[in-house]
Amino acid sequence: MIISPAEEQRLRDLALLRKVRDRMDREYAQPLDVEALARGVNMSAGHLSRQFRLAYGESPYAYLMTRRIERAMALLRRGDLSVTEVCFAVGCSSLGTFSTRFTELVGVSPSVYRRGAVRSAKGIPPCEAKKVTRPIRNREARVAEPHLA
Repeated sequence: MIISPAEEQRLRDLALLRKVRDRMDREYAQPLDVEALARGVNMSAGHLSRQFRLAYGESPYAYLMTRRIERAMALLRRGDLSVTEVCFAVGCSSLGTFSTRFTELVGVSPSVYRRGAVRSAKGIPPCEAKKVTRPIRNREARVAEPHLA
């Protein structure tokens, strides 16, 4: 099977995008920006952003923030850290941005989540709690069907 040069480039880009995504999964608490991620795979920031969105359906920033919020949820369920400590532990440098993004993805503020999660997660193994409490992005949320009388 002969692969065209364009298809060959697309496959190379996909492999590089996977490396970028894996790096964000590993280093979510580090200060990462699109320029640094792009340099790591010898791409321009614009090309990386466009290709990442095409491949994964969201920007690199949105993907990274979702990883950070997932980790924050786990730390808040433990109940031994303040919201501010969790914010900085997951790599966010602004409590306001962290709280806003957390509320967008989870549906409640970090402090409300922390109060409710500590009580509701008792007795649930952490691996199961992570699956059940995974944040739902707006595009993934199910739309309730209207009930017709």
